[in-house]
Amino acid sequence: MTAPAQLSGAITVSSFKRKPPPLPVRYGFAAVMFGVFTPLMWGAEKLGRADRMFKSMRARQLRELAKGNPFKEYVPGTQDVIVATYPKSGTNWMMQIAHQLVYNGQAEFDHIHNFVPWPDVMPPFMQGYAIPLELADHWKTSPGQRRVIKSHYDWNLLPHSDQARYIMVIRDPKDVFVSSYHFVKEIMFGRAMPSVDTWFKVFLSRGFMGGDWAENTAGYWEQRHRPNVLVMSFKAMKRDLRGTVLKVAEFMDLHPSAEVVDEVCRRSSFDYMKRIDDKFRPWQVGPWRPEPTMIRSGKQGGSSELMSREQQRQMDAHFIEELKRLNCDFPYEEFCDLAR
Repeated sequence: MTAPAQLSGAITVSSFKRKPPPLPVRYGFAAVMFGVFTPLMWGAEKLGRADRMFKSMRARQLRELAKGNPFKEYVPGTQDVIVATYPKSGTNWMMQIAHQLVYNGQAEFDHIHNFVPWPDVMPPFMQGYAIPLELADHWKTSPGQRRVIKSHYDWNLLPHSDQARYIMVIRDPKDVFVSSYHFVKEIMFGRAMPSVDTWFKVFLSRGFMGGDWAENTAGYWEQRHRPNVLVMSFKAMKRDLRGTVLKVAEFMDLHPSAEVVDEVCRRSSFDYMKRIDDKFRPWQVGPWRPEPTMIRSGKQGGSSELMSREQQRQMDAHFIEELKRLNCDFPYEEFCDLAR
């Protein structure tokens, strides 16, 4: 299926509107977060046990997941383009590229998740955060006849189909570490955010809330030879945005004109997305807090912002060894800036 070659007017066809949880639920969650969790985190940090708290949280996540995968029995179709990433690895960036390609560079939205489903969004009170799969039928009238779906799941947890397409983005774990620290501090923990050293310790463990970077990467990389899987490097995306857009368009079997490609590149640039940050932001955890920032810096190779050179080398060595343990031939130095 091919997209029309010419630009058309701005397109807004989704009738879904994200609904934040009721105010009492938001205040209740915030009260627990800041009145209970914050002092617990402070105490755990002082006692050197904050990493145990995070491991316990991850164990709870896994128990909830074991009860049922939110994708349930869904079988993706030819219309589905699943953008799967480890958290803080360029998810919104790739969603924007793919979604704009579907709409010839003319997609307008109040929020990206009025169009893009995210079945594995957690916790339960966040279920109104993104349009449900069963309601996301706007693809039927889209120029490109495609629907973008977001997921942070490892490959083994995604719904598999030879008919669907899977775009996976892999980012340098050092940059993921820095981005995740700022994001979690802003959206959740605030003053209760543990030290960088504690975050570093947790990130290198299998108790990190986003899962294990090496296992996620190994799972994605193993699928790269499938004709319906495209594994992208965040580093390469930063180096060549236009080449990225063209590669994604070809993979999605869309054939945009040069004019459309120019517009998709413009709307997928860091400066443009930064200006419309509110269209990608999550909800406020506390109704009284300022809204968090989603598009922060988008840097490649900026881990010195939080990490010492020794920590950078240690992280590289750790994940290279973990990938070897998993019998994965992932070309680490091609995707990541190896600390010297």
